[in-house]
Amino acid sequence: MESNFQIAVEPSVLSDLKRRLAATCWPDEVDNADWQYGTNETYLRELCTYWQHSFDWQKQQDYLNSFSHFKTTVDGTGLHYLHHKGQGTNSLPLLLTHGWPDSFVRFLKIIPLLTQADAHGFAFDVVVPSIPGHGFSAIPTKPGMNNRQIAKLFASLMTEELGYKKFLAHGGDAGSEITEQLGLYHADALLGIHLTDIPYHHIIVADEARLSSAEKAYKAEVTKWQQTEGAYNMIQSTRPQTLAYGLNDSPTGLAAWIIEKFYKWSDCHGNLESCFTKDELLTNITIYWATHTINSSFRRYHETMQDIAREMFNPLAKLNPFDRTGSKIKVPTAVAQFKTDLLPPKDFANRFFAIQRWTKMPAGGHFTAMEQPQLLASDIRAFADELEIKP
Repeated sequence: MESNFQIAVEPSVLSDLKRRLAATCWPDEVDNADWQYGTNETYLRELCTYWQHSFDWQKQQDYLNSFSHFKTTVDGTGLHYLHHKGQGTNSLPLLLTHGWPDSFVRFLKIIPLLTQADAHGFAFDVVVPSIPGHGFSAIPTKPGMNNRQIAKLFASLMTEELGYKKFLAHGGDAGSEITEQLGLYHADALLGIHLTDIPYHHIIVADEARLSSAEKAYKAEVTKWQQTEGAYNMIQSTRPQTLAYGLNDSPTGLAAWIIEKFYKWSDCHGNLESCFTKDELLTNITIYWATHTINSSFRRYHETMQDIAREMFNPLAKLNPFDRTGSKIKVPTAVAQFKTDLLPPKDFANRFFAIQRWTKMPAGGHFTAMEQPQLLASDIRAFADELEIKP
C-alpha cells in the first residue's frame, strides 16, 4: 500500500555535515593539474566552502517536496518514487529510471515537460522510482539486488501497485541496464523502451573476429574508456565495501567521487557549471550523504557483475551477440544518442533491441535529463507518436 512521503532531513545531520566539511584534511595536488589526476582541488574547495556556508538545504528540500513523493513495499523491498499524472485529456504511463551517481533528481526538470498536455491533449503519467539502495528507497541488506531483480520490482510497482496494464520505460546509465532487463523479462507489460545508453557488457563479450569494422572501432573506444575512466566501475564491482568507509565518513571525499563523474561524463566543455549549478550538484550529493546510501549504491555494481558472471560461465548461457537471436528484446526501442556518450553502431544495437528510432542529438551528455531536458522530452514524445499507441 502506497503512502505519501515528505523528505525531512534532521537538523543534526546538517550540522554534523558542516562540522565534517570544516575538518577536511586536504591532500596535496600537482601544480596546474586541473582535472587530469581526478577531481580538481580548487573547484572542490570552492564547492565544499559553498556547501558549508551558503548551500540552503531547506530551500532545496522544499523544492524536492513540491513534487509528489510516495513510499510503498514491493516484494518485501521499500521503494520511494515520484508519481505525477498527465495534465491532458489522455495520457500514457511512463517509467523513468535514473543511474549512478545521480538519483531521482535527474528527472526533476523533465517531469513538467512530460506531464503537460500537447496540442492534442496528450501527456504522460510519470513514475520515477529511486533504485533500491539509492536515495529514499530501502537499503538492501542481503545479496542479490541486481538489475534483473530491480526490474522485477519496478514492473510490479507499475502493474500491481499502480495498476497500469502496460507502460513505456526510459532509462539512462544504470537505468538503461534496468530497462533492458524489463525488456527481457517483462515484455508483456511494455509498450516500448527508450534508452540513452546501450549497456557496455554487450560489446565487451562480443567476439571481435565477427565484428564489422565500425563495431571493432566501437569496441576499441570502449576498451580505451575502461582503461582511462573505468577504475570506479572495477572497484565498485569488486570491493565496494572498502571504498565506502572513506566516502560515508567524509563529505568532501563523497563530493569528490561524485562530481568527477558529472565533470567527465557531461557535455560541459571543461566548465562543470555550464551544465549544473552548485545547488543541483549539492542537492544530489546531500541526498547520498543524508541517507548513507553511497555504499548501497555501489553494491548494485557488485550484484550486477555477479549476475553477469554467472551467465558468462553458464554453459547454457548465450551472451554472445551472434547467438542471442532467441532472446533479442522484441519490444519497440528508441535510442537517443547524446553528444558525449559512447554508443555502438545502430546495427550492433539492433542485435539486442528492436530499434525503431535512432536519434543523434546535437548536444548533451550522460546526465541527459538534467543537461538537455527539452531535447530528451521531445524525443520521448516523438517515440510515443511513432508507436501510435496513444489512448
